[in-house]
Amino acid sequence: MNTMPFGEIASLAIDSFRSAKVRFMLTALGMVIGTASLILVVTIGMTGKQYIMNQIQAIGANMIYAYYEGGGNAAVSTVQQDLLTVDDMRAVRQQVPGIQAASPMLEIHDRISIGGGKERDILVLGVDPDYKLVRNLLIVNGRFFDEQDSQARNKVALVTPSFAKKAFGGNAIGQTVKVKDLSFVVIGVFRERVETFGQSEIAEDTILIPYSVGRYFTSTDAVTQLFFSVAAAGNVSDATEQVRRVLQSRHRPESSYKVENLTQLIAVAGKTANALTVVLFLISLVTLIVSGVGIMNIMLANVRSRIREIGIRKAVGATNREIRLQFLTEAVFISLSGGFVGTLIGLAIPFSVRFFTDYRIPISGLSAIIAILVASLVGIIFGTVPAARAAEMDPVTSLHYE
Repeated sequence: MNTMPFGEIASLAIDSFRSAKVRFMLTALGMVIGTASLILVVTIGMTGKQYIMNQIQAIGANMIYAYYEGGGNAAVSTVQQDLLTVDDMRAVRQQVPGIQAASPMLEIHDRISIGGGKERDILVLGVDPDYKLVRNLLIVNGRFFDEQDSQARNKVALVTPSFAKKAFGGNAIGQTVKVKDLSFVVIGVFRERVETFGQSEIAEDTILIPYSVGRYFTSTDAVTQLFFSVAAAGNVSDATEQVRRVLQSRHRPESSYKVENLTQLIAVAGKTANALTVVLFLISLVTLIVSGVGIMNIMLANVRSRIREIGIRKAVGATNREIRLQFLTEAVFISLSGGFVGTLIGLAIPFSVRFFTDYRIPISGLSAIIAILVASLVGIIFGTVPAARAAEMDPVTSLHYE
């Protein structure tokens, strides 16, 4: 006996769908929703991960920062502190390859009369011109001081938007601000590219001045922190360790220095975003499973309503395998058609956002492939029971069924 070709089985499945179009579309609708949601949750997860990474990277361009942590377990007096200096920064630049920018940071605190005579605690940071590159700062208005300003020890300053609004009503360029009785001309307004909510060295009311000028306010050549930036993101971890070794070699063995970068923070953020994506992915799989149960129920009802047809087919020579394959094909077709439409919808939404807006939402082609494969798998798994029940029917009993 010749086996019925798959093309004929597929044709029978399509004819079955045509005879019950509404039932077919409603059954496939669950798969449409399930596969579309699967692709969208992956897209949402990737978008969230990209956003988090961009936010972290905006804090500093491949940044490495170092500061003095302490002198061991015993209490260390101010005189005994082995603080970092500008010479340490120069040594790092000479000995660590890949360092493209570096800046010391000198921290000065002062009380300045702003906003109608009210005195406020102001943070003044003495930095080099490279600080703008290392910290990836955004110049809102004006300019950043350059090497010429630094070498000439020009008394110029940049202020935060908050300080500019409180002290000068917003228009700060060309205004004068006094730091420890020394007048500075404001040449720019700056801010961090992302809001760090006070978790960085830059406070709400901060003034930046050249380190060469800020050095006048201190009695030593010690600095609060050293900032470095490497050319390639892949070199950050190695460069961090090399910076640590250089600094430690230049100071007492018992002195401790913290040398850190954003790599660990990026790794944690990436793992968090991936975990969120997995959770959303599992939720969307629940939708697909529910859709699969719906397909199984419909196919069981379909088998029951076509008992006589099954009996006639078996009477004219159809084998159990062919009957099983016919109903399994119908279940897979329902699942795949819904999965295909859902995939198109799931991809169309992020593509539309990218086309009509400036947002570059990441699109995963792999998620579309997974959605189609899962839809096929759902059809096979939940179509197996109805197909087996149809194949096991007795042809004599089926022909007498009314």
